[in-house]
Amino acid sequence: MTLLLGLGLAAGLATWATPAPAHSLLLAATPAPDAVVAVSPPYVSLRFNNRVEKRLSRVQLVDERGRVARAPIAGDDDQPAETLRAVVPPLAPGLWRVEWHVFSTDGHVVNGSYGFRLAP
Repeated sequence: MTLLLGLGLAAGLATWATPAPAHSLLLAATPAPDAVVAVSPPYVSLRFNNRVEKRLSRVQLVDERGRVARAPIAGDDDQPAETLRAVVPPLAPGLWRVEWHVFSTDGHVVNGSYGFRLAP
């Protein structure tokens, strides 16, 4: 019985002492979710809670009719490792959905989206 208790306690401590990997969570975005902007944004900037693999990540914008505007990841090195910046082509007025797909430092692919409105 004492051996089982000791093994259980050791297993519990080993689990507790090992940090659990965390998926990338979106902390901030520009344009912000649900924002109304007057001009087409030149970039979409996404900040996550940990580093993302920029080469394996992608961003696109989808209008209310389902048309996709590709937004290539900016190749600048001045952005922090947890920030993804995508170059946005000129957008037409209306509702837009930002869709992101990132490769997280824990090895998982994480997807998400949010919307904003372009109303000049």
